[in-house]
This record gives sequence, C-alpha cells and structure tokens, in this order.
Amino acid sequence: MTLPKIYVAGHNGMVGSAIIRVLKKKKVFIITRNKSQLDLTNQKAVLNFFMKKKIDQVYIAAAKVGGIFANNNYPAEFIYENLMIEANIINSAFLSGVKKLLFLGSSCIYPKFSKQPMSEEMLLSGKLESTNEPYSISKIAGIKLCESYNRQYGLSHDIDYRCLMPTNLYGIGDNYHPENSHVIPALIRKFHEAKIKKELKVIVWGSGNQKRDFLYVDDLALASYKVMNLNKKIYKKSVKTMCSHINAGSGSELTIKKLANVIKKTLNYNGNIEFDTRKPDGMKRKILDNKRIKKLGWKPKFFLEEGIKLAYKDFLQKEKLKFE
Repeated sequence: MTLPKIYVAGHNGMVGSAIIRVLKKKKVFIITRNKSQLDLTNQKAVLNFFMKKKIDQVYIAAAKVGGIFANNNYPAEFIYENLMIEANIINSAFLSGVKKLLFLGSSCIYPKFSKQPMSEEMLLSGKLESTNEPYSISKIAGIKLCESYNRQYGLSHDIDYRCLMPTNLYGIGDNYHPENSHVIPALIRKFHEAKIKKELKVIVWGSGNQKRDFLYVDDLALASYKVMNLNKKIYKKSVKTMCSHINAGSGSELTIKKLANVIKKTLNYNGNIEFDTRKPDGMKRKILDNKRIKKLGWKPKFFLEEGIKLAYKDFLQKEKLKFE
C-alpha cells in the first residue's frame, strides 16, 4: 500500500507543527522543507520541488506573520512575501497534479466593522483594519486563488482546493516575544515575570471589557484535517462557489479581563491586575461565526484553562526555566 504524500508548508510554525502532530498519527508520508532548503517565494524552486516530489495533498500554513509594529513598518514585505508564497504553492500544486490542498488564512480577512459574530459571507463587505491591510489582502488573495482554480479546473482536472480561516490562536509553538506577540502569549510572559520578580501588580492594556474568542492550535490542526478530508459532496453543500472558505472559531467569547484572570490563576500569581484605560481597546467585540464547521462535525476539544496550562509549559521550555 502506497501512503499518500502530504506536504506541510510552514511546518516549523505554530500551526504547521500542530498539523504535523495530527498527521503523525495517520497513515501518511509527510514531506517538509525548511526555509534554507526551499525558498517559497522562488517560483522556479517551488515548481521544481513539486514536480520532483509527486505530492498528493498540501497544507499551506506558511506565511510571513507579525504584530502591529511589524505590519505597520514592513507592509511591502508582508503583502509581497505572502502573495508569492501562496501563489507559488497553489500554482505549482496545480501544475504538478495535486488534487487536494488546504489554504489556511486568518480572521483579519474580515472588514473592520463587520457584524458580529463574523460569518463567512462578511468577506469583502467593507474596509479592512488599516494596520494589517497588506497582510489581510494577501490572505484574501489566497482564498480567491483557490476559488479561481476550482472554478476553472475543478471539473477538467478534478482538483479540490479548500480554505480554512482560524480565529485568534495560541498554544505550543507560539511567539512569546515581549514586544511582538499576541495577547495570550504576551500575558503569559507578563504574569510569569511578575511572579518571579514578586511584583505586586500586572498592568494590562485597555479596559479589559473587549471580547474575543481563542482557539488552541491543536484544535485548529484537527479542524484542518477534518476539512481536508471531508467528502467532496458534503463539502460542496456547505460552501458557495464564490464564498468557499470556512471559519474555525471556538464558538465562545470572553472578555480580556476574564482571560487575564484565567492566566493569573493558571500561573499561580498572587498579585493584582490593573487595567490601563489610557491604552486602546481595539474592536469592542471580535468573534468568528463557526456554525458552518460545527455542522460539518467539528468542535474544539481543549478548554481554555487546559490550553493555557499547555501554553505556559511551552513558554517555560522555550525560556529554559523551571516551575518555582
């Protein structure tokens, strides 16, 4: 029996490594390449790789990512590199005969003032958040690339390229940089350092009243495998030709205040939490509508408290620290 060859682009990242963990439990042959081995922005190199490897399935988790500072200061790099990565992979996959592909995007594809929860139909219904517009546009382009190849070559070449849009992710493999990380890893670092230094309080930006939903990265990996392997007829009934992406959200929301208290409790920090209302809250509410993927039989397995514990353990391992 020949095992299906599956290429995971971006296998060293948080999402890609989680997909690898899921695939290792399946009867498949996993193919990966480091950036030094394959430059995904190099069209010729990517096409040669695909032609040589005869790949069956592709998960696109590779992307140039960063926080608000990076997006604001390097917009050209964010839009160019992400467009090149997805265009090279999707086109090379098609030219080399890959029938199944999954493109992973981001909830930032939706307009700044979207109706909440954000359904798939909100795509292209308004203006994007200006701070990460170049990145968002590249992700929208990835969706439209998959849709366009399906529309033009779906019947003639039997291709089936799908798209999954995750909410705010956290977990093993996250970025805990003190100045360039997302809210959960940033708070894990803050509470840990306050605990070690025996500081009396932790200051959290904003009022704490803004609402978000968070998904543990291994839940996204399981959602990715689920969507990739859905029966084609079932999948097609769930999407539209020009709106074929699927949201992957937790289905629940909580305030940043509640989140901070969960992290405080998980890390056994005994000080106080102070909210700096002089700092901006951002959107008051931002949550993905996950009705579509729930109907397809997926739901998260990891509760927030459990996920935070695993993320904190990952943080300690990365920092080469030990529990007190």
